[in-house]
Amino acid sequence: MALEWDSKSDRLLLIGTADGGIKAWNADAKRVVCDLKGTTEFTSVLDLKCSPVEPIFVSAAASTRPGSVYFGKLGHASLTVWNMRTWKSMTVLPLGEDPPAITSLCFNHNGKLLAAAATDGMIHMFDMSAGLQITGWPAHDSAISSVLFGSDETSIFTLGEDGKMFEWSLQNQGRVLWSRNCNRFCNLQSDMMYKQEMALDGNGNQLLISSNSLRAPIYQVGRGMGGGMRTLPHSASITTVDWHPTLPVFLTGSADQSVRVTSIL
Repeated sequence: MALEWDSKSDRLLLIGTADGGIKAWNADAKRVVCDLKGTTEFTSVLDLKCSPVEPIFVSAAASTRPGSVYFGKLGHASLTVWNMRTWKSMTVLPLGEDPPAITSLCFNHNGKLLAAAATDGMIHMFDMSAGLQITGWPAHDSAISSVLFGSDETSIFTLGEDGKMFEWSLQNQGRVLWSRNCNRFCNLQSDMMYKQEMALDGNGNQLLISSNSLRAPIYQVGRGMGGGMRTLPHSASITTVDWHPTLPVFLTGSADQSVRVTSIL
């Protein structure tokens, strides 16, 4: 399942369903205002992202196959651009023939670029005005779980299923600016349930990672190999994380069904 809040309207929640569909929930009206049906081929919605500027969103769906772990169950990818006024598909972004599943999406600040991370370790970059892929490069030897633009958008962060995390230069493609191995917290190769997430604070200095353990790590971007901070513990693994857009406040959600909001002041 995938969730995305439309910050422009501040009332719409997009929900990817288990049958490959997408529901739009209006928080003011407290009802579903649109129910987009999935296809028989792409039955799993892996990620949803709203443009920060235009009334559109992109869905990353995948076919499924037998498997015992999260990424092993994913087949081929489909990237669809949807109009949020008509609730109709506008285009399907090109990925080539039988492309590996896209696991994570991220728009840049003006919605002109879309980064997409795949199960084969590739990053794909799309020009949204043209609807075309403009570049891409191999970032990991295994599946990528999460992708984020850096705060100044001259770099992009990736988190792999092997627990390796990289910051890549967008000005010198393929150059690693910073890296960490957070395998002890988020080795997805041993996880059967979900993908890991990461979140960057508003200043672009602290990176929060979801965790297989009871605490989640907070890394200081660009610093040396010294350890950062860890969150207060939950009683089960931490499955989702996020930062307040302007304050030093973060959120952690756990498999124990608890949500904690923490200030680091």
